[in-house]
Amino acid sequence: MAGIAVSRSLALPATIVQVAERAGVSIKTVSRVLNKESNVRPDTRERVLRVAQELNYRPKLSARSLAGARSFLIGLLYYDPSAAYVAGVQRGATLRCRESGYHLVVESIASVAHDMSSQLDHMLAALRPDGIILTPPICDDAEVLAAIEAAGTPCVLISPGHRGRALPHVCMDDVHAAEEVTHLLIGLGHRRIAFLKGAPEQAASAWRLRGFRRAMKAHGLEVDESLLLQGDFFFQSGERAATELLRRRRPPSAVFASNDDMALGVLATAQRLGVQVPHELSIVGFDDSPAASLAWPALTTVRQPLFDMAAAAVDMLVDRTSEADGRAAVGRVLPYEVVVRASTAAPQRKK
Repeated sequence: MAGIAVSRSLALPATIVQVAERAGVSIKTVSRVLNKESNVRPDTRERVLRVAQELNYRPKLSARSLAGARSFLIGLLYYDPSAAYVAGVQRGATLRCRESGYHLVVESIASVAHDMSSQLDHMLAALRPDGIILTPPICDDAEVLAAIEAAGTPCVLISPGHRGRALPHVCMDDVHAAEEVTHLLIGLGHRRIAFLKGAPEQAASAWRLRGFRRAMKAHGLEVDESLLLQGDFFFQSGERAATELLRRRRPPSAVFASNDDMALGVLATAQRLGVQVPHELSIVGFDDSPAASLAWPALTTVRQPLFDMAAAAVDMLVDRTSEADGRAAVGRVLPYEVVVRASTAAPQRKK
């Protein structure tokens, strides 16, 4: 019976030996190039990468791990009530891991779990990640940090509360961002501004309140403590706070919520109570979650660079595992942006 002969060399995936032979270098040099180590000449690196692409070479994760005593896994640990926050961090970390030849493992951990240390020990032993990214609030959890340190696993913290400690971290300036968005409201003419505080256990809550207070003081305005309400970063806490504020005899003309979820809760309540936004009430949030631009009216907010912070955290871990002395940059501060949309306007003048 007639058939089509298929070459075995074409049917099987290329090997590192074939890449080395065609590039005219040693297997060790190919490994160094693929692991992005620095001690390779630029022309050699370019030749090896070109040959690897021509042969469609894909290194096996298990082989790379055994050869370099690395797992090529990076763990992302989170515990945060905001799904938008976690999604933003995960997108940035996933893409950068893919670009760097790593895989991202995402694990949720409850900071109130009694066996949290045991859970971490088992996870680190099973996965042997080359590094861990910690998000708030667990990036400030002493038990979590101690377990990771005991395992000898490098870690990078995203927006930690204690930035004085000598641990690599990446963050934005929450205080100045909150100041800037408060200046925006004051510049529009608002004086009676309510502020919804975030979850007490998260450092960002205190920073954003500090920025609000600084801006009010800079304009010579007194902060009405009765307009500072406790929230928890959940949508429902924004609803509760807005219900109380908008039913007062003297409601505020603007509300600054410490995150978008709470701001959207305020917006929903205002609409339910027949309060026109932004003519009767201006609302600002923080984070620039996807829902902020989809709401009506669209939400004025602070764009937190979650994607870029996560990508930077991966870079810091990859650089750390690639360097012989294991050092990495201690901290990076990334820029934010105030995004002005339709939920803010000058306060309505009393007739």
